[in-house]
Amino acid sequence: MAPTAEEGVNLITGATGLLGSHIAEQLRQCGRCVRALVRPGSDTAFLRSIGAELAIGDVTDRHSLDLACRGVTTVYHAAARVGDWGAWDEFERVTIAGTGNLIEAAAAAGVERFVHISSISAYGHVDGDDLVLDETAPLGRKLYRWAYYSRAKVAAEMLVREAHQTGRIKATVIRPSWLYGPRDRASMGRLIASIRARKIKLLGKGDNRLNVAHAANVAEAAILAADSERAMGEAYNCSSDGVLTQKKYFDLIAEALGEPPIERRVPYQVARWAGFALECVGHLFKLAEPPLVTRYSAWLIGRRCFFETRKVREHLGWSPRISYEQGIPEAVRHYLREHEAAGHRPPVTEGTPESAHV
Repeated sequence: MAPTAEEGVNLITGATGLLGSHIAEQLRQCGRCVRALVRPGSDTAFLRSIGAELAIGDVTDRHSLDLACRGVTTVYHAAARVGDWGAWDEFERVTIAGTGNLIEAAAAAGVERFVHISSISAYGHVDGDDLVLDETAPLGRKLYRWAYYSRAKVAAEMLVREAHQTGRIKATVIRPSWLYGPRDRASMGRLIASIRARKIKLLGKGDNRLNVAHAANVAEAAILAADSERAMGEAYNCSSDGVLTQKKYFDLIAEALGEPPIERRVPYQVARWAGFALECVGHLFKLAEPPLVTRYSAWLIGRRCFFETRKVREHLGWSPRISYEQGIPEAVRHYLREHEAAGHRPPVTEGTPESAHV
């Protein structure tokens, strides 16, 4: 991809996160102007190093969004309350109300394009052997009581869709999957720790195909969507860079660490039930920290369904440039370089990793 530099400002929310930082990086590499909405106290070293303009604010603060949207032509909305644990009020305030605030600010400023970063989790916690879902599948299916992340993502998408249909914004929805890559602060560290401690286990046989994507590949799809007239009003799954099984993913990380392949297993349904039991205990005692295993994290790794990416390939000509064989070892090396060189080691945990939510 080599889009030409265009006039106007690209505003990115969630720019200090994994996907947002890759969108910012690619836009700057193309000579485009990037304005990053950052909260006070955020680590902005990377954004400053690539020459991004910083706008102090928060999606919960409408006034800061009005200021940030001045002169903006394209918004990339990657900010959300992440993780599968926490109070519903926080998901509602940040993910849902925050999206509503940004829509209103963008509409008032006359922003030309609005790229909303959702998640394949918005489809709900569907599963089944050989089940393949594309963008025609309904949202919000089989959501359990505490699936706050997924519920909030569905509600935020509905706000974006309604705003597009009423002509207030021209929107495209990108639905990423489990993301990895440089600047991943959510899951790579836990995987590395578990593999080194020889505590990680495959859920089931380990032959299920994972929905995992490199953040740089998804960032490229988001930029292609912003530049495409055809993408207006559309949603795209950006959930896979090719064929990757659960065991292959873990083994590629282990190989990069000089560790043996992963062989220990636990039945998938056992992990799901264990997650449910631990969630009940956590909610009963109002624990602030998530359990070692949740139903969401077990579903993320052990599910048998797959999310199709044909539409984004056909509409936008998207083809992942970074393969798993290249990207996974590089992501491991980047994590070790950034964290262990400074004397930090990832915490050892027996639990399955949380998703690297966008």
